[in-house]
Amino acid sequence: MRVLLKACMDTERANEAIRNGSLGKLIQESMEQIKPEAAYFTTDNGERTAYIVFDMQDSSQMPVLSEPFFLNLGAKITYTPVMDMEGVQTGLAQLGR
Repeated sequence: MRVLLKACMDTERANEAIRNGSLGKLIQESMEQIKPEAAYFTTDNGERTAYIVFDMQDSSQMPVLSEPFFLNLGAKITYTPVMDMEGVQTGLAQLGR
């Protein structure tokens, strides 16, 4: 299932990770593990935030993918199922049947 992982990082913890050089490594290692379709980095409510779209094979992946963000950055994590245009069109075609 295609999902959107949103990771809002605690500002102080992320600042420290930048100072000690670990933020880039954490993001790089996470991207290698997640193998995202797309990844975007911005701010949300004043916090550094990552939006990562990827194919989740099984919900048991959630702890493995989330814990580095929780442990190292005090992140708030959400997972949301998402569709691309093809998925929306497939779903809409099934309406009214």
